[in-house]
Amino acid sequence: MTSKQGVVLYGPPAAGKDTVTTALTELSPTYAQFARLKVGTGKSTGYRMGTVEQLSELEAAGAVVYANSRYGNTYVIDAPGLDDAFAAGVPVVHLGQVDGVRALTDGYPASWVVVLLWCSRETTAERSAGRGDSDTTARLTAWDATREDLDGHPATVWDLTLDTTAASPQEAARLIDQLLTQRAGAATA
Repeated sequence: MTSKQGVVLYGPPAAGKDTVTTALTELSPTYAQFARLKVGTGKSTGYRMGTVEQLSELEAAGAVVYANSRYGNTYVIDAPGLDDAFAAGVPVVHLGQVDGVRALTDGYPASWVVVLLWCSRETTAERSAGRGDSDTTARLTAWDATREDLDGHPATVWDLTLDTTAASPQEAARLIDQLLTQRAGAATA
């Protein structure tokens, strides 16, 4: 069993992935959001901005664990980036596609805690507008796609499911940390 531990937060836009990650990092500095490689334009905070050439090199080396396109950009989870993230602590990977969750948990050896964070479409609209997103309509389209994705993969097993309108970010972080700690204890027992 690998000693590497990571967290996957899956959910629609504005479900609380950033907020729960912040609560995790406040709980323990070993947690850090995994900065995906982003090829494109727009928001750069939380990403490693890359080029089409870099993506081509990673693909040629077989180092792309998962890539998806949304909002006119390509978002990449790459093995070298994950290696660096695990060397620094416990990476928290944000995903909005079940195929991405499966590609990551099947394609990169680690003990992954996979968490479904959920909120209603209305909550996504309110939170998106409240944080000043200029692309709320696109985020609602992504919410719809996430709902369809979940409906299309009913057999997906989540280690933890949280409604972020009911659980506080701190409670979510505590439950995730507790699950990770239990898994680490079971691995050493």
